[in-house]
Parts: sequence; C-alpha cells; structure tokens
Amino acid sequence: MARVRAVSAPERSGGGLPDDADDLRGFYFRELLGQDAVRIGIVTAAAMGAVAGAVLVGPAIGAAGLALGLLLSLIVVFVIADSHSEDAFFQVYGDQHDLAVYGRGRLPQATPLLRKGDDRYAERALEGLLGDGVFGTLALYTYEEESTDVDGGRQTTYHPYTVGLTEVPECAAFVPELYCQRKAGLSVLEGLEDVFRRGKERVKFESAALDERYELFAGTGQDANWLRQLFSPGFIVWLSEAPPDGFAFELVNGNLCCYVKGHRKKTVELDILRACTTTVATRLREEALE
Repeated sequence: MARVRAVSAPERSGGGLPDDADDLRGFYFRELLGQDAVRIGIVTAAAMGAVAGAVLVGPAIGAAGLALGLLLSLIVVFVIADSHSEDAFFQVYGDQHDLAVYGRGRLPQATPLLRKGDDRYAERALEGLLGDGVFGTLALYTYEEESTDVDGGRQTTYHPYTVGLTEVPECAAFVPELYCQRKAGLSVLEGLEDVFRRGKERVKFESAALDERYELFAGTGQDANWLRQLFSPGFIVWLSEAPPDGFAFELVNGNLCCYVKGHRKKTVELDILRACTTTVATRLREEALE
C-alpha cells in the first residue's frame, strides 16, 4: 500500500477537528467553487447542455439542457469535495493517533474474511499502535463477488467491512483457529448445520447473553479447557456488552482480524474498533502467557 499525505484542512477552515469523513465536505466544496478553473468548467458544461438541447430538440429544451449541465457539473464538484473531505479526515485521525495513513492496497489473506471474493482490497488503511502494546492495522476493507445474470451480464457485488488486524503469535500453539461470529439463523438449526461443518467445532459456554450475540467455533480437536480459561467470566461479560452490534473476530495461526460490516468513517466508530481489537488481542496474549 502506498502511504498518502492529505492537505490538513481544519486550520484553514477555521473549525475544529473533524469527527467524521463528511465534516469538511462543505469546506472543500466552497473552496473548489472559488477556483477559476472550476467555475469555467461549470459554465462550459452548462453552455454545452444548452446548445445540445437547442440543436437536437429545440429552444425550449435548451433551457432544460442548461439546467442539466449545471446540475451535473455541480454534482461532480461535490463528489470531488467529498473525496477531499474523507482524505483529510483520515489524515487528521492518523496524525492524532500516530498512525501511518495508506491509500488503496492489499491486506494479508490471513483469515477467511480476508480471503473471500473474487477480488479484495483495503480502500484505505491506518497502521501503528492500536492500543496498549498492540501494533496493527485499521482498514476499510472490501471484497467483491462476480456473478452472471440470466441474460449473461456480469454483475459485481461489493461487501464493505472495517477491520482491525494484529498478530498474536503467542497464542498460535494453544488455539490455531477460533471464530467468534455474529449470531445468525435459528438455534434449533444449529445441530443440523454442524453436521455439515468441516474442520470446526461449535463452542458453547453457560452464558445466555453470549449465546444471544455470537456463535463460537474452534478448530477440530481444540483443547476445551484452554478455551474455558480464555473465555473467563470477565471476558464473556465484555463480549456480551461492550462491542458494537455486529462485531466479530477471526483468529488463525496467531493472526487476529476483528471486524464490523460497513465502512466506518467516524472518529468514535474507529476508536471503538481499535479498542475492541486491543482488548481481544490482549486477552489472547494474557492467556497464552499464563
């Protein structure tokens, strides 16, 4: 991934630090409209729309063409402003937390989520110390699935996630695979689903709150006693109450991937995922080193 550096806008806008990726959109929109080249482009697009409408249909449509050209050019400027705003937000967030900011690139295919789809990439990533003693990466991750419809047309489905990645090599020998997934489906179907599951075993603890939110799986033959020690009462309470809705994690050979669906672009959302990734990694490391 290529490291990026965005122009810092808060000092120029006169406002406070941005709390989400949209905060500076208006600032950049006004800045772009203040540039001569942009204003000339807008006028040119509107004029071309007016001329095209008048020549192809008639004078009455020329006015509509002018309005359409003006609208489309403003939309383009707004999209550019939105992109600048997002760039600035992530650069400011990275600077605030001493995280290196990177543009679009690849993530290591270390867990099942990071191997899904026909194509996969991080749209942007922040790398550094996520929390106390936990170095890793926070990324807006997307995987794509290609399909063909009944008419033979190609379609692409996008699956966006925000992920927190780190390595916990200390626990690899104790728990090669562990999956804490969002609860899905009906409990009465769990037994039937498990019949067809290969290489994984369902893990259950005596916690209704945990069972309501998650499905836990470990590699076949995993030491059940070690897992019981890992999922201490305090860790179970934290998992049941603290993480945001939809939080989940995967652990494969010491590679930890914590994630939530969707691209999270607010300070509080990024802070929460960093904290959750740190908490899970720290708990794994603590139990492995006991």
